[in-house]
Amino acid sequence: MNSINQLGSTAQQAQVSDQSTINHSGESTPSQAYSALDTPTSTTTQVSSLSIQLSDAAARAAERDASTSRHGLAAFAESTIHELFGESYTRNKAAHDAEVPASDDPQRLAQAQQATDFTNGKASNPFKGMSRDQLALITYDDSGSFTVNERRAALREADDQENQWRAKVVAKMTAEYHRTGKISAESYQEVRDHSNSLPAIEKAQLPEGYEVQQQTLTQLENGTDSTQFKDELQSLVDRMTLAVDRRRQN
Repeated sequence: MNSINQLGSTAQQAQVSDQSTINHSGESTPSQAYSALDTPTSTTTQVSSLSIQLSDAAARAAERDASTSRHGLAAFAESTIHELFGESYTRNKAAHDAEVPASDDPQRLAQAQQATDFTNGKASNPFKGMSRDQLALITYDDSGSFTVNERRAALREADDQENQWRAKVVAKMTAEYHRTGKISAESYQEVRDHSNSLPAIEKAQLPEGYEVQQQTLTQLENGTDSTQFKDELQSLVDRMTLAVDRRRQN
């Protein structure tokens, strides 16, 4: 039971960590204003401008995904994460903060500025609430269409969403195990559906054997409380947390 008890602690820690991060990133000063983003007319322009960016990024991503192996996508994702959260970002932070889109569109400029202010704890994330597919399009687009701080903000929002989902599903699975001695098939399906719904570039970052392990757990689900079942469950949760945790160390 110690292995399963650790799951409850994992869920609690994830919930506390996520709430702290979300609260911090959402802080903004009363005087902070992005007037270009607030007016009804400008909002329409913003949606149009961002939609065009996302459409172009989607075309580039589709071409990349079709011509790159899973291993290649994983390597590209790792390089991108290092660019956005590693030492190279820290060394070049001043340049990243000063980066301005090659555009005279006030919505485009306001979006980039808000991303920079978010990075420095002065504003909310301009991409909060966007879908994982859209966030991945921004994060992993290296064409120059998005600033580095915009891509960083998109990755932070994706991480926040992943951690919120993770905390919820781990808490659910832990409660089910303590209540019934097993995890329901519905919970396993929820995990599988989630991983299958991820964009190809994010799915490529899942540890090798992740899908096989999910299938193994489904096969072990029929009422067993074996040591193998508990070990597999703990290992699955560890795999669920690995990619996000390494990013959030920065």
